[in-house]
Amino acid sequence: MPEVTTIGLDIAKNVFHAYGADERGHVLFSKKLSRGKVLDFFAAQPVCTVALEACGGAHHWGRELMDMGHTVRLIPPAYVKPFVKRNKNDAVDAEAICEAAQRPNMRFVAVKSEEQQAAALVFRTRDLLVRQRTQLINAIRGHLTEYGWVAPKGPSYVAMLADLLEEEEMASSLPPAALAMIRLMLDLLPELDGRIAELDREIARRAREDAVSRRLMTIPGVGPITATAIAALAPPAETFAKGRDFAAWLGLAPLQKSTGGKQKLGAISKMGERTLRRLLIIGSMAVIKQAARRGAPKGSWLEQMLARKPRMLVAVALANKMARIVWALLMKQESYKAPAAVTA
Repeated sequence: MPEVTTIGLDIAKNVFHAYGADERGHVLFSKKLSRGKVLDFFAAQPVCTVALEACGGAHHWGRELMDMGHTVRLIPPAYVKPFVKRNKNDAVDAEAICEAAQRPNMRFVAVKSEEQQAAALVFRTRDLLVRQRTQLINAIRGHLTEYGWVAPKGPSYVAMLADLLEEEEMASSLPPAALAMIRLMLDLLPELDGRIAELDREIARRAREDAVSRRLMTIPGVGPITATAIAALAPPAETFAKGRDFAAWLGLAPLQKSTGGKQKLGAISKMGERTLRRLLIIGSMAVIKQAARRGAPKGSWLEQMLARKPRMLVAVALANKMARIVWALLMKQESYKAPAAVTA
């Protein structure tokens, strides 16, 4: 009797579906599983390759199955979709996952450890609080605009609005109910600022203690937040054959629409990890602003680019360059060395 070699597992909250195939791809079983019976089912299976979509909970199940001796393959959902036949249901999804896992050129996602996910959670929590602070500030500005109070963008101007609300004459121009709600939102801002500052200190501590983060922070434009985010969110450097592949995974490579032997390059693809892409672009903008104040090194790539290209375009190009440097440092386990200045 043929032995199962690949199992496609479609995971969910409570109802799972397993699709098993032999080495020739022939179906051996298609079985619905409840959450409580998943591990018992795989404990009874011979050691084989288990494929899952890289979605919520996939890394947890990947670790559990690896502890049983199975080989786990996580596949990006976008790469599974072409194998779905007609209608979509759990059985069809599991079959598509199994078939995709058997493709020789399929790309997989590395299973993350609990420590990696915990480090990512610290960064994600800070990112969430920053977004909430921005939403709160925008809400305050937007509501006050309805009563003729207009302030420029930025946290410092919100503090100015708070000071104006303390003046009795200015506060009396607002309805009592609106004044109470505005003050409630203003009272929430210091708490969010304190939580964000606390997480900033935690991220800085983690960056100092982690050797990989310390190496990454030697790159101009990469600080503790970006370094810890790369260490926590990026897959192993060995996943990519070269630095350009890592930059393309981040979405910093041009979008190609080439055909008929004619190369047509568009804007950046924006594929992959958008959080890391955003952080690298912010870091590159910081480098460009510093170069605008102090001047870029004479004869450097940055000086030549700023002389003939728009600043935002240069920022994206520099972020691409930084991504390649990040990959090189991770592969070689070295610190960044600035290129020698060109002398006339």
